[in-house]
This record gives sequence, structure tokens and C-alpha cells, in this order.
Amino acid sequence: MSSTLSSCQTRDGTKIVYRLHGDPQSKKRIVLIHSLAMDHAYWTVVAERLADKAAVLTYDCRGHGASDKPAGPYSTELFADDLSDLMDHLQWPTAVVGGSSMGGSITLAFATRHAARVSALALIDTTCFYGDDAPTAWAGRAKAATEKGLGSLIEFQLTRWFGDAFKVAHPEVVDACVATFLKNDVAAYAATCNMLGNFDLRDKLASIKVPTCILVGEEDYATPIAMAEVLHRGIAGSTYDVLPKARHLTPLECPDRIVAELAALI
Repeated sequence: MSSTLSSCQTRDGTKIVYRLHGDPQSKKRIVLIHSLAMDHAYWTVVAERLADKAAVLTYDCRGHGASDKPAGPYSTELFADDLSDLMDHLQWPTAVVGGSSMGGSITLAFATRHAARVSALALIDTTCFYGDDAPTAWAGRAKAATEKGLGSLIEFQLTRWFGDAFKVAHPEVVDACVATFLKNDVAAYAATCNMLGNFDLRDKLASIKVPTCILVGEEDYATPIAMAEVLHRGIAGSTYDVLPKARHLTPLECPDRIVAELAALI
């Protein structure tokens, strides 16, 4: 079962909107954090399939969906603190935490900033560092959105999000992602882009001591295989797998595999 949408306030007064799937009294708990410019619905298919195994929390990150969109600058540490406040609100001391793309970066920030609250990690199509040119590249994306509108980025996004065969077979999934993307607040989107451009947790990976699974699409060139391998080498005992023929949004493109991996962590 899934609850209606609820909300809480973070320590700085920002409203965060969330949804719980499954039994809210379950002692098994998992948090799923969405990709850039998506919202909690990104995880609906996966969350519903996990709901008989755990209480599943999905939510709209600050600047996204129905959550508040305060002015930037943003940081992954700020987003990690938002999750800590949300877990306090739910009275969840710990949880498995998983994230896709941006959500994976926030998951890493949470695991290094609030280590005692993490029982296991899932890092999906993500990275701890976007590269030496990241500040410039991400600032360019923010500038394009600000000056030309979010619609100017759709073609770029679609080539990265999904493989060609999936786009043909599942136009409804593609259309839903495009609609969500276009509803974003441009200023909040730009602030989040700049946050990712400045993100770098390479020196913190060795501090992660919980079970961690790392997954990446074979054709993901937004956060490619080489970035996943950095995570695998840096996090002792982590598991690592490449998802055949998938691109960047694997929770949507191959949910069965993602569900299986998350269920194993739970």
C-alpha cells in the first residue's frame, strides 16, 4: 500500500513532501532518492514492488516536485541534512538509503555526514565526482536552462536517459519524464546543477563501512562505467555490476533488476 502525500519542515523551514509505501510500522526501512529534475514518482514502480518487504520512503528533494524551492546556493550536505530531518520526523533512526544519479550523490553525502543512520547503500548510475571540468559543464547547463528554458535541454536529456529501444517500447515513461522535467522551477534547477558541478566526495569513500551495491547502465554516458568503478574501488567490500544495454535512468529502464538488488540489501 502507499500513503497519501505528506510533508515535514526541515531545520531551516523548508517544506519537504514525501510518500510512504508499505507498512509504516515496519522495522525494515529504505529511502529512495530521485534523479535531477525528477520527483518522488520516479521511484513508484520500484517502491511498490518493495512495499511488501519494507517501509519505503520516497520524497521530493528541495527545489524539486512539490517541495519548497528556496533560493540557492545548494549543496549535497544541505540535501543530506534534509533527509536527516525527514527521518527524524518519521522517527526512523536508520535505513537502507539508495539513490539514482543526483540521488546517488546525495546518498553518498548522507552516508558520510550521517553515517550512523545508514544500514546499507545503493548507488545507482551515480558518481562521487563529475570531473575536473564539472563546474564549467554544469554551469553551462544551468545557463542554458535560465536563458533558453528547460525545453531547450530535452533532446540532450533524452539521449542520456534511455536506450533507443526502450524509448520506442515505452513512450509513456519517456513522456512522463519529459513532463516532470519541464515542470521544474528554473532557478532551483540551476542551483542544483551548480551543486553537482561542485560535488566531490572522492576523499570520503574510504569512510563508508556499510554494505554497498553499485549499479551502472552499460550505455550510461552521464555517469559512465569508469565513475562507478571509482566508487567500487573506493568503498571496501562493495558489490558492482553493469546493467546490459541500459543508460542513465535504470530504475525506470530495468526496474526488475533494481528491485532485486534493493531487496537483497533490505
